[in-house]
This record gives sequence, structure tokens and C-alpha cells, in this order.
Amino acid sequence: MSSSSSPTSSSTHIFFISSLIILWYSSNIGVLLLNKLLLSNYGFKFPIFLTICHMSACATLSYISIVFLKIVPFQRIRSRSQFLRIATLSIVFCGSVVGGNISLRFLPVSFNQAVGATTPFFTAMFAYLMTFKREAWVTYGALVPVVTGVVIASGGEPSFHLYGFIMCISATAARAFKSVLQGILLSSEGEKLNSMNLLLYMSPIAIVVLLPAALVMEPDVIDVTISLALKHRFMWVLLLVNSTMAYAANLTNFLVTKNTSALTLQVLGNAKGAVAVVISILLFRNPVTFVGIAGYSMTVMGVVAYGEAKRRYR
Repeated sequence: MSSSSSPTSSSTHIFFISSLIILWYSSNIGVLLLNKLLLSNYGFKFPIFLTICHMSACATLSYISIVFLKIVPFQRIRSRSQFLRIATLSIVFCGSVVGGNISLRFLPVSFNQAVGATTPFFTAMFAYLMTFKREAWVTYGALVPVVTGVVIASGGEPSFHLYGFIMCISATAARAFKSVLQGILLSSEGEKLNSMNLLLYMSPIAIVVLLPAALVMEPDVIDVTISLALKHRFMWVLLLVNSTMAYAANLTNFLVTKNTSALTLQVLGNAKGAVAVVISILLFRNPVTFVGIAGYSMTVMGVVAYGEAKRRYR
């Protein structure tokens, strides 16, 4: 009986994991491309307000997923110190998302992904500076092509923009810093939150932090948004779909992490970046050069080598 049901069970599991990966890819690449479309092609030059839309969707849909759909158990904040830790993470997270959205105004998605692939370099650097956690020299050696590849890609990027590049690098560094900070601040077993509950608490804090910034730095956002909505009748639909996809990207990332290994997640993440690059080039027709492609390829290979070295020498 068990032998006859085992293949069916295995097939169902494979189908489930494959569906999760497809949804993860679709939501991540979808929100990236829609961000580019809104911020660059549609003239919606309000990256802070766009991030507020994302965080609002994450707060609302996280609450529905946890409280009503019960995808994961609801976890309460247990102490003031835990709340301060979550608030710190939220502020760093805001910086990474806003920086990434700003960079998309000036850089093509393909180059944005090339720079984003240097996340392991910044993660290793912050981990060492903050925790004095040292990896094997072979592991650090694998990071050399990661950085070198981006330097080469920058030199061969026809649409290179210095300010956009600085914002993209800053966003990548903030994302890595947030990852290390999360490991430090939420390492207590008694106060550890799973990813979905963490997102539930981080999102409202992010909105509170970003709203004053939007009012000061983007004071005409409402008027311009209404004007663009009258000009482009699908504007509100794009904003709604974009914000929903931002939550779907977080949800599917949590589910893929839960149902696969860390190494599998890293390999899939590298492949996702490459897929995003190809799709963005086909959609936006941004010019690419052989030097740029070679640089990005070197970065991806360096990230793969880093993941393998970290697995072997940990």
C-alpha cells in the first residue's frame, strides 16, 4: 500500500515545489518589471510613495494570510526590546526598497540585477564587521569575481548613470545589512518571529517612517498620480497589481525557503536574476554590450562559487 502511494505523493510534492518556484519567479520578476514601467516609462517619479503602496499591501495581506487563512500561527510581540529590534529592521528595509526603486528610474533592470548580485559580498563584509564571523579564505576568494564582474559590467553598460548606480549599490548594501541585522536582533529563541509575522509588524512601521518622507520629498504625489491616472487609464490597476505582487514576492519567498534548502534557494535566486535580465532586455529593448554581459556572467558565476565554497568550508 505504501509503495503504491509513494510515487503519487512524490509527484504531488514535486508539482507543489515547482508551482511555488514558478509563482516566486513570476511575482519577483513581475514586481521588478512593473516598478521599472511605472518609475521610468509611465513617468511615475515617486519611489517613496510606491514603497508605501507596497508596504500597505504587505500589511493588509499579511494580516489576512496569518489571521484568517492561518498560513502560519500568529505571533505576538513579547517585549519592548523586541519591538525596537523590529523597528530597526524596518527602517533598514525601507532604505533598501526605496533605494532600489530610485535606481530603477535611472538604470535598466538588467544592470540593476547585475549590481544586486553583489549582495553576498556585502553580507560577508557586514557579518565580519558586526559579529567577527570569519569565513574560510577560499570563500572570500570566491567574492573577487562577484565584485570584478560588476566593475566590468559598469564599464560596458551603455545606460550607466552614476546616481542610479550609487542608489543601487546603497540598496544592495542595505539589503545585506538587514539580513545580517535580522540574524543578530532576532536570534533569541524566545523572541524569534517567522518571516510572515515579521513582515506583518515591519510593514506598518515602514509606512509610518516613509509617510513624512513622502510628504516632504514628494509633496505633489497625489496631484501627479491623479493626472497620470487620467492620462493612462490602467495606472491604478498597475499600482494595485504591483503592490499585490510585492506581497506575493515576500510570501512565496517565505514558502520556498520553508520547503527547500538554503543552497537550493541561492541557486534558484541566481537563476531568477538571469531570467529577469533576459525578460527585461526583451521588453524594454535596453541596449546591452558583450562587455556588460560578460561582467554580469562573471558576477553570477562568482555568486555560485561563493555559495559552494560556503557550503563546503562552513
